[in-house]
Amino acid sequence: MHDIRLIRDDPAAFDAGLARRGVAAASERLLALDTARRDAITRSEAAMAERNAASKEVGKAKASGDEAEFERLRALVGQKKDEIARLDEEAKARDAELRAELLGLPNLPLADVPEGEDEDGNVELHRRGAPPSFDFAPKEHFDIPGIRAGMDFETAAKLSGARFVLLTGAIARIHRALAQFMLETHISENGLLEVNGPVMVREEAMIGTGQLPKFGEDSYLLREGLWLIPTSEVTLTNIVQGDILDEATLPRRMTAHSLCFRSEAGSAGRDTSGMLRQHQFEKVEMVSVTHPDKGEEELERMRGCAEDILDRLGLAYRTMTLCAGDMGFGARKTYDLEVWLPGQDTYREISSVSFCGDFQARRMNARYRPEGGGKPDFVHTLNGSGLAVGRTLIAVLENGQREDGSVALPEALAPWLGGRTHLSAAGELV
Repeated sequence: MHDIRLIRDDPAAFDAGLARRGVAAASERLLALDTARRDAITRSEAAMAERNAASKEVGKAKASGDEAEFERLRALVGQKKDEIARLDEEAKARDAELRAELLGLPNLPLADVPEGEDEDGNVELHRRGAPPSFDFAPKEHFDIPGIRAGMDFETAAKLSGARFVLLTGAIARIHRALAQFMLETHISENGLLEVNGPVMVREEAMIGTGQLPKFGEDSYLLREGLWLIPTSEVTLTNIVQGDILDEATLPRRMTAHSLCFRSEAGSAGRDTSGMLRQHQFEKVEMVSVTHPDKGEEELERMRGCAEDILDRLGLAYRTMTLCAGDMGFGARKTYDLEVWLPGQDTYREISSVSFCGDFQARRMNARYRPEGGGKPDFVHTLNGSGLAVGRTLIAVLENGQREDGSVALPEALAPWLGGRTHLSAAGELV
């Protein structure tokens, strides 16, 4: 959420930032609400001063026997009381309108974010690894013989409908091994704290990280009023909701492996083959809560943590700096990691790493107390996939496929697969 004081100070800069994201100017509307809110507060305070002054004079009029003045003052006190209540309600209503408007506006991009309206404006930062060469036509994951028995879309559809998958046997084990490998790397080598949290959260948590109110149709609301998380970014970031942290405890770096749920509203016809785009999937998420001076530095660190997973798995990928028009709602700057998928002969997103500044912290009221004293200030937050487990499974299987239908698996997974490094054409770990 945006700071209305900054909008007051430079409305043109605010509107220019929105324009870079393809959003119409909003400062005039916001400042009109802000002016109406502050005017109501000022008038309420003036009416309160008048009421208090009249209240002091009521007793004097009564004591002096001036009945007419007593009645006039008593009526004035009642009138001012009603006026104060009305003005307070007006200020409250304008404040609610202003908050609702601010909650619906995206974050502003950093100055170094590329210009652009969509993914065509994204800029490649670098690419690592070489896509494997095959002397046969590589298949998509769901068509590789060694995988078919363990990746069952038909049974999943019988159970839950479209965009679900049932993983069994060796494929389920490789999927689990990937999550364990990612977690262990982030915990033991990258210094992140493992968190196992709920996948159902209150509405305030979804508002805090920006999924609500604007993107409610993209998530699942349960009848109990709880929401299924679209990413454990929601759970991890909201741990500090409403808190004032000691500066010495920053940064707080966390990771979690969780189920995630997305309705994929509006994505009909996109990436529906296989398990690339599912309603239920798993991710290993990274979240950092930092001092404002360290946010952009932390973004580079987090990007490195995600890239390291791909490097260890021996997967070719490229890192893209997203343009202003293609970034997520809450981001000020985002890197997308795109892994090479031979079956599609293209790079596909496998991680998105974003710096949000104080945008989420304002929504959550998450602050820190400076070590040297002074007024608490808002923390900065970051999040990133480290990585999407299902998409990493796809990449591992497609890049390791052999002409006979078997798959060579990354050595990095061997400790979690009993030392096995291959998937046979019959679907067995060997």
